[in-house]
Amino acid sequence: MRIQVSDTVLELVEGDITEMDVDAIVNAANERLAHGGGVAGVISRKGGPAIQSESDAWVQAHGRVVTGSAAITSGGRLKAGGNRRFVIHAVGPVYDGTDRSVELLASAVRAALRMADDHEFKSVALPAISTGIFGYPMEEAARVMLQAAIAYLEGKTGLERVVFCLYGQSAFDVFAGELAVQTG
Repeated sequence: MRIQVSDTVLELVEGDITEMDVDAIVNAANERLAHGGGVAGVISRKGGPAIQSESDAWVQAHGRVVTGSAAITSGGRLKAGGNRRFVIHAVGPVYDGTDRSVELLASAVRAALRMADDHEFKSVALPAISTGIFGYPMEEAARVMLQAAIAYLEGKTGLERVVFCLYGQSAFDVFAGELAVQTG
């Protein structure tokens, strides 16, 4: 499923984010950039030890990555467009059902897209941030993430393609339903 938002294609796909042919992929990270499980674990395992090593160095130099913000490392051995291989580590909230969770998730999406723009990337893929062990309900995450991405893309951006790469058909279906509602 794909739509046009200003000069950017926003696309939904079901699959493995580590296989995406984009300039950077977004990792659903924690504040310590410890990549043990979920999307982070898959990215770290497939990309090799460089991702965790660079993440550790980033945290040592800058401190924890605040929830709602992002950091960037190389992608190690990950597949990516051209010769660019990067991972943007976006820290979403642990879900608590409050408006604060909504704002922090939207902020994490904006931070990831801004990081991609700051590095002059043309394409980026995002997972369903915070929907794993952080407990964010998929339906609400889809609404918040798509609203944040569409609003960002309606502004000034060099991004040509933004992909929400969703793991599993049920996650894809939820995002597709929400995108249809938002663009209806």
